[in-house]
Amino acid sequence: MVRPHLTPVQLMAEVQTHLPRFSPGLLADFKRTRGTEGSLSVGDEFHIKILGPWNGSVRVTATGPTFFEFITLEGHPEAGRIRFEVHQLDGRADALRFEIHSLARSRDGLVAFAYDTIGGGKLVQEATWVEFCERVAAASGGQALGPVVVETTRHAKDGTTEQQAAS
Repeated sequence: MVRPHLTPVQLMAEVQTHLPRFSPGLLADFKRTRGTEGSLSVGDEFHIKILGPWNGSVRVTATGPTFFEFITLEGHPEAGRIRFEVHQLDGRADALRFEIHSLARSRDGLVAFAYDTIGGGKLVQEATWVEFCERVAAASGGQALGPVVVETTRHAKDGTTEQQAAS
């Protein structure tokens, strides 16, 4: 984002305060089940109604002025963690970068099949996070530098990795 009207701390405060508003409700509808509305604290929990039969819950494990992190809870289609962060882009005062980092695996073979083989889960997840990023860029009051870039790194059991990038 270039020429944002908010600092990284101000933008992250907006995301943390109004988290469900940044996610496209049709794809991933966040509902707080634990914690206080209007803030985001360690231990807060959200149930996420995910398009299709793959609903799940997450818990906040870390928060800071420019980041927060979830872990998935029992029953979520993935097992892992996801971190949301905003910072100056390459030290530029007039540009911000918002990132979502997910480190996860499918909870079972059925989810892996739907996610990887059929591809539906992957498409829904990518569309959710792309829209989330676009909404954060809009909330900054600035202008997006370009389309959201999704990078995927797959780690095979044999230790090899495969890198993919898409806009």
